[in-house]
Amino acid sequence: MPNYDPIFFLRAISCARKNQKNSSHLKKYTSILASFLCLGFTGIALAGPLSVGAARVDITATAYEDGEVPPLDYSHQYVYTRAIVLDNRETKAVLVGADLAGIRPDEMYLDAANAIAAELDIPVANIIISASHTHSTYPVVSDRDAVYEAILQSVRLAASDMQLASVGFDEGAVHLNVNRDIIDRRTGRWTQESNLDYPSDKTLAVIAFYDEQGLPIAGYMSYAMHPVTGYLTEILSSDFPGAASRHVEQAFGDDMVMIFSQGASGDQNPLHLRTGTNAMAVGSGMEITGYEITREDAESPLRGIENRQPHDPLIDETLMRWMDAQGMVVGEEAIRVMTHINRKTGDVRIAGKQLMLSCPGRDLVERQPRGYPGTYKDGEDAHVRLGFLGINDIGLAWTNAEIYTRIGMHAKDESPLNNLMIVTKANGQPNSGYVPTDDAYGRNTFQVVGSRLKPGCAERGIIDAFTDMAYDHLN
Repeated sequence: MPNYDPIFFLRAISCARKNQKNSSHLKKYTSILASFLCLGFTGIALAGPLSVGAARVDITATAYEDGEVPPLDYSHQYVYTRAIVLDNRETKAVLVGADLAGIRPDEMYLDAANAIAAELDIPVANIIISASHTHSTYPVVSDRDAVYEAILQSVRLAASDMQLASVGFDEGAVHLNVNRDIIDRRTGRWTQESNLDYPSDKTLAVIAFYDEQGLPIAGYMSYAMHPVTGYLTEILSSDFPGAASRHVEQAFGDDMVMIFSQGASGDQNPLHLRTGTNAMAVGSGMEITGYEITREDAESPLRGIENRQPHDPLIDETLMRWMDAQGMVVGEEAIRVMTHINRKTGDVRIAGKQLMLSCPGRDLVERQPRGYPGTYKDGEDAHVRLGFLGINDIGLAWTNAEIYTRIGMHAKDESPLNNLMIVTKANGQPNSGYVPTDDAYGRNTFQVVGSRLKPGCAERGIIDAFTDMAYDHLN
């Protein structure tokens, strides 16, 4: 029997589906015929043997004024940039992850991406620079020059140590996240609190790169949960994403690199936030009873506070242990998934694409108390950067925005690729704010009130763009 390329059939199916989508009047057999014509006359990225290099760079010292890092007890107290470089002798791709709240400002991403593209002679579209979105490393973010140099250094180190590799993809599940849009029982208004009845994607997606002996060179994972446990606590931490990455790396003797990226987490929080909320309550002088404290009650007094109450060492220690525990759970699931990836390939096609989605914008004129709608006027268009990086039948659909989880779930459902990973907080900073689903505009949470997007454009635009780019990759 001939040795057919398995992705050939994926291309045929995807092109047929695309033709049916764009020309619904065509009969099924006409679409299938068109798919083979598409295969015959469309340029296809060439495959080649995969080589992979990976590196991490410690940037913890940038958070300390004297550059001296004190003895630290937990792995998530350290902050890194990480890079994975892929090369198939036809082109290259670069995956960068940083233990930061975001890759900002947008100019820093553009400068870093252009520098990497020039050094490695690859398209900018083949580069993903993402942030874990931890909310407790703001001192590091302020040193933009150090972050920029660390990103480049991690890429250079990875590119200098390439080895033949194979790649595989699979998914697991982690039940730590929860939808955070709910009606407050006391006020009857929308607020930020756990809602177990609303959508929440529990998927942990993992891409793993293995050497010729089957040992991991690197991994890239995505999970939809805001790292906000240490928010406003004045504790430096890469939160559960940093703990998860270090747990996996240390499991393999620090001989590999694991990058964490945010999934579609715009409306997703940790289910258990009591430890972080208690630490905020200490700072604002609230009484801690042992029960859960409404997070917004503890959070609001800390904004702009001048005389924060002293830390409670026991509360802080509990907080640190809980962030570590969450990271261990995520890390263990990533290891389990990597262990059981059976379908791997060392012959790959690599292709990237990116675009800018523009939608009608609005400007907030007056912000009301939480739970109440804002007052708006028409504003300039809001822009969201989107892209897609394909590695054979594995796709990374990325955006620089924070999108609601159902947008990511629908994009995966409609994609011609089964192996699709959603990556957010990647490649710069949007001017849109959060990207809610259209139906969420009636829920006056802070994400919706602060969004510059008018409803009716971004949700469908992002899903269609991700779907179309996946079709283009296969075709």
